[in-house]
Amino acid sequence: MERILGLDIGEKRIGVALSDLLGLTAQGLATINRVGKKKDFDEIGKIIAEYDIKKVVVGLPLNMDGSMGEPCEMVRNFAEKIKNKFNVEIIYIDERLSTVSATKVLLEANVRRENRKHVVDKIAASYILQSYLDRK
Repeated sequence: MERILGLDIGEKRIGVALSDLLGLTAQGLATINRVGKKKDFDEIGKIIAEYDIKKVVVGLPLNMDGSMGEPCEMVRNFAEKIKNKFNVEIIYIDERLSTVSATKVLLEANVRRENRKHVVDKIAASYILQSYLDRK
């Protein structure tokens, strides 16, 4: 089997998660602090190469009514560039509540506010990827 990458693409950070080799579980891998498109793509490219990724699950931040707003367009444009640059399949999944769920888990675990922002995107990415894996 092959590993699948999960991405939670935000304006400031990109949460990254990775599946196990069997495609059963998702683990948070990294949080990429966005400093410029070239560096963002370089970081993602390193991960794709290291884990021989062929499939990337990307969370789409739909509006609560299911419509696509400006954040969705930003995510789709970024993901299409990943697809073209690294020749991977992109799968979009509704991620409306992934960050909310990740934040709730961190609050329940009494993680301090300044530490939460460093891991919330990585955990949100693992929620996105896990929900895809659970549907397969």
